[in-house]
Amino acid sequence: MRTPATPASAGPVQRATSGPVAGSAPAGVPPPPGKLESRLREARASGRKLVVPYLTGGLGDDWLDTLRALAAAGADAIEVGIPFSDPVMDGPTIQEASARALREGATPHSILDALRRADVDVPIAVMTYYNLVARAGHRRSASELAAAGVAGAILPDLPVDEAGPWVEAADAAGVETVLLAAPTTPDERLRTICARSRGFLYAVGVLGVTGERRELAASAREIARRCKAATDLPVLVGVGVSNAEQVREVCEVADGVVVGSALVRRLLDGAGPDGAGEFLAELRAGVDR
Repeated sequence: MRTPATPASAGPVQRATSGPVAGSAPAGVPPPPGKLESRLREARASGRKLVVPYLTGGLGDDWLDTLRALAAAGADAIEVGIPFSDPVMDGPTIQEASARALREGATPHSILDALRRADVDVPIAVMTYYNLVARAGHRRSASELAAAGVAGAILPDLPVDEAGPWVEAADAAGVETVLLAAPTTPDERLRTICARSRGFLYAVGVLGVTGERRELAASAREIARRCKAATDLPVLVGVGVSNAEQVREVCEVADGVVVGSALVRRLLDGAGPDGAGEFLAELRAGVDR
């Protein structure tokens, strides 16, 4: 599988975006914060550090129970991956989880149908790849996410320069588009990403693909510092944050973290909903003490 060095939203300029979609805010005027951003800002204002776990949708018959266990254990939001056959940002763990979910019959529609029944009191952001959105169409994809109660969307292979039509359709549907900033993102481009991002700013801690690391990379703290200087959006660091100590360390600079591979590996090993909740509680304890 292809493995890009940086998220597409942090990549080179490619082409200008089109004009606004009917019903969206005027060009250059962001909509008011939605459920995802509002909840994260509220938690941050209370002094709480933000912990957002990633869960592969459709991974096992009990994945909705896992979602609920994560919410009950103190997740501030939950990122649900919609499996894709070529997950270019993801390393071996999430690749395996995506492949297993697809073999078990997971589809975008089945995952969204399940999320309608999730009944959790935390915002849900889906993460998938632009091919699925482009095939269905921007307006249709955004409306289907909104109908499923999804608050945010993360499309790591959609460059910020090409994101305008999708962001405008998502804004009109009330879905917040979270953009990513990599350690190599220049300052000027970082400002553009911050202006387009909704919900929170996803600061990518290391170059490469998702996966567990034994130590927190110095680049994770540095990109968090740069992002915090560039925006008032909640800044969450993901990719390479793997345990409670690393969560505590990066939260000295960032507003919070996204933790994916470390959790998904436990689920692949059979941890189940209870094990997922226990792991999330460990991460929370790392910043709540």
